[in-house]
Amino acid sequence: MQNSGRSSSGAGVALGLLLTINLFNYIDRQVLAAVEPEIRSAFFAPGDVNAMTKTGLLGTAFLVTYMFSAPVLGFLADRMSRWIIVGSAVILWSLASGGSGLAATFTLLFATRICVGIGEGGYGPAAPTILADLYPIEVRGRVMAMFCAAIPVGSALGYVLGGQVSAHLGWRWAFYMVAPPGLLLGLLCFWQRDPRATSHHLMQTARRGLKDYAKLFQTRSYLTNCIAQTLMTFAAGGLGYWVSAYLSFRNQSPAAGRTIFGLITVVAGLSSTLIGGIIADKLRPRFPASYFWVSGIGMLIACPFFVVSLYLPFPGAWVAMFLAIFLLFLNTGPSNTALANVSLPAVRATAFAVNILVIHALGDVQAFWMLGYIGGHSNIRVAFLFVSAIIFASGIAWIVGAKYLPEDTARVEAATAQG
Repeated sequence: MQNSGRSSSGAGVALGLLLTINLFNYIDRQVLAAVEPEIRSAFFAPGDVNAMTKTGLLGTAFLVTYMFSAPVLGFLADRMSRWIIVGSAVILWSLASGGSGLAATFTLLFATRICVGIGEGGYGPAAPTILADLYPIEVRGRVMAMFCAAIPVGSALGYVLGGQVSAHLGWRWAFYMVAPPGLLLGLLCFWQRDPRATSHHLMQTARRGLKDYAKLFQTRSYLTNCIAQTLMTFAAGGLGYWVSAYLSFRNQSPAAGRTIFGLITVVAGLSSTLIGGIIADKLRPRFPASYFWVSGIGMLIACPFFVVSLYLPFPGAWVAMFLAIFLLFLNTGPSNTALANVSLPAVRATAFAVNILVIHALGDVQAFWMLGYIGGHSNIRVAFLFVSAIIFASGIAWIVGAKYLPEDTARVEAATAQG
């Protein structure tokens, strides 16, 4: 465990490996979306009115499996080598991705996406926990920000590479391309050393009882963070899913608009993710709740910019949208750092796993149908105005949680030092 202000030996190698894996993680997620039209054409007749509903279930299969496997595998990651969990998970989802390209029937393709979800359910809780074990609290925010920077970059690459490979070699090759790098990265994990094993924490972890898990769910900053992240996930997931419909409502070309929106998300998301982590780390010595203040203030300022983008004529609306997305992603590094900082090392993977389950089950999964319902009964602008209210509520939740964060963090740091 890190309390001395210095990173553990091999921390840089671990960060590089996990960052690269996270990049392929999000490439793999978005490849499916990039080749969905080709999959629909391959497995369903042109006149099948249910074809889009069925291909949409491929995304649902991944997300639901991911949500529910994460707590189980997170629990295991707290009780055995996290690198074994990560390596096994990466290999599983890489084989499953390659299997998606080999699938001869839609049923087999559906099954491979379930396996991808299980694999990512093992990686999601364990990877940030390893980084929290390796890096001291003084730099943990920027480290988490670097790790999370793979999210916008990998998502964009998934769309671009998936589309290009599909256009030149066919949709199946878009899945084949992600399998070999994933297998190699997964194998490299087995040569990494669990940071808990070097400081005799692995055996202590195995002796953790229910009271340690109970403390997690009694930690007010952890609970408010989960609420805020759930609201943010609702907003970001709903915005990404329904942006094409919104662009059509505003008489913009969905094809060109998706490209512009994708570029905005990459540039704004990448820069703000990195900046948010750096700012929060720099402010922490003076403001111990800086991780929540940066997250909350970013969301509160994002809200009016987002509302303005809904009424401002294009292309000016894109500028307001860029600023809103930039501010929306400032929380990515700080909020995930706070999750690590207020959870005991022995139950940290479980803390991330439960967070994954909650933010998706109550966040983007609900946003997909709820915004569609509002848009269908009114219009998509009204649905996005509802999103602006969710953004504002997320900011308020982080601001409220800020008063609990310093005490909860100090308690965990003291307990870790004693251990």
